[in-house]
Amino acid sequence: MEKVVWDEQFNIGVEVVDKAHAKLFRIIGKLIDLSDDPGKYQSTYKEGVKYLEDYSMKHFSEEEAFMRSIKYGGYARHKQIHDTFRDKTLVSLKKDLALSNYSILSVQRFVGTMTGWLTGHIMIEDQAIVGKVSTKKMFDYSSQVSTISKAVNRAMMDVFRVEAKLVSADYKGQNIGNGFYCRFLYDIEGGSRLQLLLGVEEPLILRGIGQMLGMKKIQRGEMANEAALQIFSLLFQHMGRMFRTEKEHELGTNDLLTRDEFRADFMKGYPCSLLFSTKLGYFIFCFRSWRIRNPKKENAAGKDESGTCGSPDSGKNTKS
Repeated sequence: MEKVVWDEQFNIGVEVVDKAHAKLFRIIGKLIDLSDDPGKYQSTYKEGVKYLEDYSMKHFSEEEAFMRSIKYGGYARHKQIHDTFRDKTLVSLKKDLALSNYSILSVQRFVGTMTGWLTGHIMIEDQAIVGKVSTKKMFDYSSQVSTISKAVNRAMMDVFRVEAKLVSADYKGQNIGNGFYCRFLYDIEGGSRLQLLLGVEEPLILRGIGQMLGMKKIQRGEMANEAALQIFSLLFQHMGRMFRTEKEHELGTNDLLTRDEFRADFMKGYPCSLLFSTKLGYFIFCFRSWRIRNPKKENAAGKDESGTCGSPDSGKNTKS
């Protein structure tokens, strides 16, 4: 795996916080070194993971104390993000490690998710503490997470025969290991558009392809890419029902994205971004919607207005 090094440009100017961030990255770096040597890491990895967990919780406590001391207005939301990471994301990652007996794949997934989460959290939430960035959202979609989670779980059961559990309601774009990615745009009655961005970890989508083709083992390749389009088509059909759109789901290979293309598109802004865990891998669900003021002009120009997060299963997916 690639090495991770703390970049001082992400310092927020608070010594206790910046030192903790640098140490967290050093701990992750040591875990990566262990994962590169299967003969050594299994006997010590559990201890390393426990140390990382304990130090992360200590850091969260210190950071929360600092936010209270300066009466930071975003304290409640920031603490909730810490709590969700501790109670859901970290629990799911540790369970995956235990069930796989600390396999190389689960170790790499753990390290990749931890690195991505910490980087995204530091770059956005922690920078906001000192006013370097804004975390204000255009639309509060928290009341819709339950509805979306139920729809995603139904889709996972129908397509992959596995249950999905929400592990993060504030996905930051971190890597999930090797995966397949796809983007789809819906036109909705009333002059609105909805764009979904999905990511499916490789073992999960290969399971779906194998079931679809009646094959036990599938390897990634041209055939898998073509079959993946059919899997994504099924997923988009499920999601389309949630948003009450009956558009035909005709996908082409250009709708599949590389990991870099996925991350570049994600960084454009998806106010709704969720990460789900299954026993076979992770599933990323992101969406944004916007209203078209002049559909004919917009179609001709190929441009859209700034995205907002709409309400699923409501028939009206944007706020004007």
